Amino acid sequence: MASFIIEGGHKLHGEIHPQGAKNEALQIICATVLTAEEVIVDNVPNILDVNNLIQLLRDMGVQVKQLASAKYSFKAEKLDTAFLESDEFLQKCAKLRGSVMLIGPLVARLGKVIYAKPGGDKIGRRRLDTHFVGIQNLGADLNYDKKKQAFVLEAKQLTGTYMLLDEASVTGTANIVMASVFAKGTTTIYNAACEPYLQQLCRLLNAMGAKISGIASNLLTIEGVSSLHSAEHCILPDMIEVGSFIGIAAMTGSELTIKNVSYHNLGIIPDSFRRLGIVVEQQGDDIFIPAQASYQIESFLDGSILTLADAPWPGLTPDLLSVLLVVATQAKGSVLIHQKMFESRLFFVDKLIDMGAQIILCDPHRAVVIGHDRKVALRGNNMTSPDIRAGIALLIAAMSAEGVSRIDHIDQIDRGYQDIENRLNAIGARITRAE
Repeated sequence: MASFIIEGGHKLHGEIHPQGAKNEALQIICATVLTAEEVIVDNVPNILDVNNLIQLLRDMGVQVKQLASAKYSFKAEKLDTAFLESDEFLQKCAKLRGSVMLIGPLVARLGKVIYAKPGGDKIGRRRLDTHFVGIQNLGADLNYDKKKQAFVLEAKQLTGTYMLLDEASVTGTANIVMASVFAKGTTTIYNAACEPYLQQLCRLLNAMGAKISGIASNLLTIEGVSSLHSAEHCILPDMIEVGSFIGIAAMTGSELTIKNVSYHNLGIIPDSFRRLGIVVEQQGDDIFIPAQASYQIESFLDGSILTLADAPWPGLTPDLLSVLLVVATQAKGSVLIHQKMFESRLFFVDKLIDMGAQIILCDPHRAVVIGHDRKVALRGNNMTSPDIRAGIALLIAAMSAEGVSRIDHIDQIDRGYQDIENRLNAIGARITRAE
């Protein structure tokens, strides 16, 4: 199992370019299954989760060509139905969280899908009820195959309907939207997720011939069509990586320019870092972070302690709370981090406490961070990455710490961050990969 050896205390300087958005890429690649014609996708990140999904599509019979380093062509002219009902397909799905978004396209295209419970991060319960109930609302039948330990969804003809989702699930909404494009009549989805990933998916589907309105809102209307055609699409920069780079600059006291961030798609991410006292300057479509000796956490107007909590878009994405928590450890002041969505995502704070951070873990969802104001540096430590976002948060902590740190199980980081050590080393970090 690979590890990172990090020599802390080095300042960074220069420019860094964010990769294509992981969460968008997974949705977009799954959507290519909806047409027999070629779909070209640009700015695809070279990361483990995306590469595994691309390989899964190849196994399904999709013709995949790499046109450039980050540009791919997908042509799902013929799908291997025998493979889609095999144990091998179920095993691969079980290992890959992103495969869950194949449910909608496969039901829409083939009228049947057999699907195992997916894998991915150990960050708490990630239920599939919204996905299955939504597609059932369109007229699909859901059964559980005990022998295969898999769900079976079948539908001769999906029919449009009105539905109110029980939660604004991003992947759930994506699945239902993709299933709805071929449904007879009109489908209305209320309490739909409206993250930029979803907006991009809807724009691609419309470019392929779908009729989706209400994009960027929580009320989507989809008029069913009989078929989709070829299209081209460019994936947005990864806003989680942009946020991670802001955190790295702040923690290491570095001057850093983050290039081509698609600023208007970042929502309240820049302001969330500003509330921790970090100067975040917009320069066209770039972000400039000046070197800061100190940064002070804001209080609420009534003087009470600041709370940063995740929420469905346009609220703060849960994927950045781990980074914000780490950044707060060296700020001046205190903040309550409230992770509402996942009950196991804050457990990595034990590692930060071992490094000298002052954190009170109140319960699985809440942690109070008391900032050191750089008076006490974090100490290097040996750690294990439990999930993608905790992994990058621990990497940020290690880069700012005194001494040498080791992070094991870094395949979790590789799942979401492309060539991260070489990109950071190019601007002054000291990170070595050890097998």
